[in-house]
Amino acid sequence: MRLIIDGDGSPVKDTTIEVAKKFSLPVLIVTSIDHYSRKEYPEFVDFIYVDRGADSADFKIVSVIQPTDILITQDYGLASLTLVKAAHVVHQSGMEYTTMNIDSLLTQRFIGSKMRQAKQRTKGPKPFTNEDRVHFKKSLEDLISSDLL
Repeated sequence: MRLIIDGDGSPVKDTTIEVAKKFSLPVLIVTSIDHYSRKEYPEFVDFIYVDRGADSADFKIVSVIQPTDILITQDYGLASLTLVKAAHVVHQSGMEYTTMNIDSLLTQRFIGSKMRQAKQRTKGPKPFTNEDRVHFKKSLEDLISSDLL
């Protein structure tokens, strides 16, 4: 089991790494070369940098994900592509994507896109808070703990 992070814009990279350390799990962060960092990371954290492009990181994740992996992404489209390939797919809110909720999430995304194209106002995501981070961490720890049993 490893934790894979869709790294472009993820606010939970450090939190995920903290959880991975607790459970001695490897982490793979897939991100655009635009997000290259010289920040030092623990040995158990690997990176795959991809070329610029709207879906480059997504395509790479789809190609490397394994049935025992847990993917962390806020991208509903990527979640839908990896549901059948990964053990679990989790949103940064702690919500787990499932075959039961992905269709409604994709529908909401489509409706929002159509509204924006029609120049209608839509609400963006709320700012990510420390409470959100704590909830994500607990959800991820509970998920890993249940898988390890």
